[in-house]
Amino acid sequence: MLGRTANDLYWLARYVERAENMARLTEVGYRIVLLPRDGDGTHEEWRSTLAGAGCAQGYFSKFETLNTRDVINYLLFDFSNPSSVKSCLAAARRNGRAQRTSLTRDMWESLNSAWIEFSNINPANITAGELPRVLDWVRSRSALYRGALLNTILRNDTFFFSQLGTFLERADNTARILDVKYYVLLPQIEMVGGGVDAVQWGAILRSVSAHRSYRWVYKENYKPWRIAEYLILNQAMPRSLRSCYDEINIALSDLANLYGERSACHETAAGTRNLLSSGNIDDIFQSGLHEFIEDFIIRNNRLGNEVAEVYHFNG
Repeated sequence: MLGRTANDLYWLARYVERAENMARLTEVGYRIVLLPRDGDGTHEEWRSTLAGAGCAQGYFSKFETLNTRDVINYLLFDFSNPSSVKSCLAAARRNGRAQRTSLTRDMWESLNSAWIEFSNINPANITAGELPRVLDWVRSRSALYRGALLNTILRNDTFFFSQLGTFLERADNTARILDVKYYVLLPQIEMVGGGVDAVQWGAILRSVSAHRSYRWVYKENYKPWRIAEYLILNQAMPRSLRSCYDEINIALSDLANLYGERSACHETAAGTRNLLSSGNIDDIFQSGLHEFIEDFIIRNNRLGNEVAEVYHFNG
């Protein structure tokens, strides 16, 4: 496969996943903003959401203050934000159009229609009651594209690069969602384990579609260490860091078999997967959950850079 083709397919997958992830982060922030609190914590909660999304610097270069409408517009609709849902859908469609012959008809139609429909949304018409529907729509369109890919594409390098991009992006998002809650939004120590804390953790689980499955696995009320264990170490949870790195290693192994060579990115991915497979949540909490997540994000970014270098991706 030509390097340009691989580049476009990899980033197409990342942009589709990033659009969904931006909707999920926005949902986390919005749900927590709506929670009853002493005083006005709205601004700090949106600040943490922007930081978790990696968009704080861009936002404050454009806006002087934080308010809900500006933050939502910036995360969803603002073209000056390269990670906004609109920017991601535009970039995904552009990459898909460039590699139209590599996509199946179902993949292209789901991608193209998502862009057309989202482009027709007027941000001024998005009320508080309408926002959850828009966020659900973004997630459903991402799921539609993923379903088309999984059900119609050949298991060749097109599929392998798409899988690699998807799960690198998903791992980054799950780590950031956890960090937003635990490190930045964790309430005062006397509130830990209380009603507000439980509702916040519930919002986190819902944002990664894990609210019901958590109950199936643990059969108990929300506990921070259990939720962190579920989203970091549980192999069966499809958005957990462990599950993402299982998929990343499979994709890289398939590429190595196809092209007949391994490189530094394969060793980095294997090392991170081993760290997660042998991890213990008690040890992680004792050493610091934020520090663990921060180290993971650095590892994940390093892997992305190594993949780009090996396969000549330019973003």
